[in-house]
Amino acid sequence: MKVVCIIPARYDSSRFPGKPLADLCGKPMIRHVYERVIKAKTVSLAAVATDDRRIYAAVEEFGGRAIMTSKEHKSGTDRIAEAVSGLDLRDTDIVVNIQGDQPLFEPSQIDEVARPLLDDSTLLMSTLIYKIVREEEITHPNAVKVVFDKDHFALYFSRSTIPCVRDRGHSVTYFKHHGIYGYRRGFLDTFTRLPEGVLERLEALEQLRALEHGYRIKVVETLFDSVEVDTPQELERVKRFIAEKGG
Repeated sequence: MKVVCIIPARYDSSRFPGKPLADLCGKPMIRHVYERVIKAKTVSLAAVATDDRRIYAAVEEFGGRAIMTSKEHKSGTDRIAEAVSGLDLRDTDIVVNIQGDQPLFEPSQIDEVARPLLDDSTLLMSTLIYKIVREEEITHPNAVKVVFDKDHFALYFSRSTIPCVRDRGHSVTYFKHHGIYGYRRGFLDTFTRLPEGVLERLEALEQLRALEHGYRIKVVETLFDSVEVDTPQELERVKRFIAEKGG
């Protein structure tokens, strides 16, 4: 089975327009993401899926592969589905979604999210989770929490704190969703044709669509957290981190 990694990147953003092209220590942020993707052991092809010619040109300029997609897509998954439709992939091949605003993710995380799909041909979708260590994330709505069954299949994702501990004295470990996904190529088409779910709309969480329609999502615990750059202030935080680590 092939493992391909597609990085959805759009120029328009209400909080940070032009985010993929923002300068990050001398390189556009999208280049940092791309260069980390191609370090993953399992990836045979990487590409940026975009609706903007400026991003397309920037990727080609640093030697990366870019795919132009429609401006009408509502989500990154829809954009990825269009991007892979022009690639020579079988339905059983694996497509990994890495957001273009995660310039510090570990390349091994791609291998982690792909592994269950490589090992079990019946699985359709996987994603990463991370044990919460920063207490403020337990209640913060931007840190999406997840609960899962004994076999590590997701039961629910929520911006609220889950599980809710009713009685004092119980010890609990909270996990947050790390937005790296793996999909079976054939399932991508199925997923994008599913109608929006009620819970998906309420929580504004696309992955709930799969659960609401009866599909299982395998969750894989990773030991690595990652900073998502949603604002110029967060970009400065990442710059400081890179400077401290020396590149």
